[in-house]
Amino acid sequence: MMAISLICVALLAFLCIALGFNVSMARAKSRQVYGYETDPESRMYKAQRAHGNTIEYAPVLILLIYILGQSPQPAWVIVTMVLATFFRYLLVAGLLLPKTMAKPNPMRFVGALGTYITGFVLVVATLMLALKML
Repeated sequence: MMAISLICVALLAFLCIALGFNVSMARAKSRQVYGYETDPESRMYKAQRAHGNTIEYAPVLILLIYILGQSPQPAWVIVTMVLATFFRYLLVAGLLLPKTMAKPNPMRFVGALGTYITGFVLVVATLMLALKML
């Protein structure tokens, strides 16, 4: 069980770092040292949004998954950890792969909704763990 939580932590951390690198590569290619235009088809804009959104959610998920992974958890918690990681990757794919961000995208929608749901479930699991310790 702890191995699964650490794999999820590593995959989420990798996503953060890889997306930061992607922004750097987009900056180098566009020769844009700071900022970005808000063109929904711009590689820089999509790279910035994917990285920014990941940095908003992945650290909290990493912390929750790590805390929960330190003790035995029921199967539903382990499945939620894996799903949370999957939904973060799905959301990033929904931001980077389509030609434009201006149109609704099912990957982005499902990734975001899945992140919210699994995030709340991991919060509840962490609270349940804390209450057991009282």
